[in-house]
Parts: sequence; C-alpha cells; structure tokens
Amino acid sequence: MRARRRLAAVAVAVAASSVPGCAVFHRGPSPIELRATATGDSLAATRDSLAMTRRAIRALDSLFIPLSFATPDSFVVAFETSRGRFDVMARSNWAPVGVDRFYELVRRRYFDDVIVFRIVKGFVAQFGISGDPAVSSAWTRRRIADDRTTQSNTRGRVSFASAGANTRTVQMFINLADNARLDSTAAGGYPPIAEVVVGMEVVDSLYAGYGGAPSNAQDAIQREGNAFLRRTYPKLDVIKSARVVAEWRRP
Repeated sequence: MRARRRLAAVAVAVAASSVPGCAVFHRGPSPIELRATATGDSLAATRDSLAMTRRAIRALDSLFIPLSFATPDSFVVAFETSRGRFDVMARSNWAPVGVDRFYELVRRRYFDDVIVFRIVKGFVAQFGISGDPAVSSAWTRRRIADDRTTQSNTRGRVSFASAGANTRTVQMFINLADNARLDSTAAGGYPPIAEVVVGMEVVDSLYAGYGGAPSNAQDAIQREGNAFLRRTYPKLDVIKSARVVAEWRRP
C-alpha cells in the first residue's frame, strides 16, 4: 500500500512538471522573494556605506587622538621624496608654537603622500595640502597662533605659510634662496621653525616646471586632493614619508 502511494506521488509530480504553467522546478521568484532580494541588496549597500564611513572616521580619529608626549627641544625629520631624502632639524626655541604643530604633523604621519605643489626657482618650495580631501578639510580649521620671528628666512630654512595673523595650519615652505623680505611682512612675517641640514640638493631637484601655477588652484587641490594634482600637474614630486629620526630633550 505504501509503495503504491509513493509511486502515485511521483507520477503526479512528473505530470505536473510536463504541463505548461505547472513546472515545479523552473518557477520564477515570488513577490515575497523579490522583496527579500531587494531588501538584501539594500542592506548590503548600507553595510558597504557604513564600512566606508568607519574607515573615514578611523582615518580622521588618528589625526586628533591626543599625543602622549611633549615636543622635544630639537629633533630631526627625514623626508623621503620621489627625488630622494632630505633631513630637516627643528628647534623649539626658534618658534615654539610652529614647532609644536610640525612635530604633531610628523608624528601623525600627515605628510605621507603629500605633493610638493608649488616650486618657484630662486624663491620657495611649498607643500602641506593633504592628498585626502577629508583630512585636508579637517586640518584647515585647526589654526595656530603666531610666533615671534627670531630667525631669518635664509636658504634652507623652513617656515609655515599663512594668509594673515594667526592663520597657520599645515602648509609649509622651504626657502630656496635668502628671502629676508619674508621675515616681516604686512601679514606678520613667516617665522622659520627649522632648516634643511642634509640633502638640500634633493630639495633643489624637485620638479619646478610648473612654477607657481598649481598654487593658483588651491581650491581644487583642497577639494580633490592628489587626484587633481596628478591629473593636472603629473610631473610634480611627492613626499613619500616624513619621520622623526632623532630628538633631544633637556633633562
């Protein structure tokens, strides 16, 4: 009896599969399944968006987590560039506020993959706009107070750029010549914070063919980061990394 029932069930299934509109194994998704698929796609997109947001938050958090150590009295930073290495020594007694910011930026690896966007031969080499627009936007609001100018902007000295009183943030320049006129200006002057002690020939070799033109597009650089510079000024050189390699503290 049971065997006959099983055979009957198989026969019904086979018959149903052979009748148009009654196929058992080739039916399309039901409305409920379609809604479930759409919901799954939406959840996947939301998950990916949240993952990207978390990565961005972690990247920005890494910039602002308080440092657990004070700025040394002096320190050396090695800049590895697409042209080679040059070393900069910073001295806190030259300009303590600016040196604090420089030390913070280096320790947070801010200058990694930062393009030297403005090089005017016989004048300055300027850098400091992050290649990541989100990071750039966050730092441009973190202004620092001015320092008193105690040193001159001679060849090899490093200073922060500014747009007036108390507007220094992250942009810096290296003097390619003696620029004493920058010591005192209508904007308040540009106090040197450091100087190149090794590799000035590397600084001199950075690509200068575009002159000051990229500086006129700073809004676009801030908005698009390295993508804009590499698309528009592809020959510019880049700072691959900047690391503290020596420091000195008074007992």
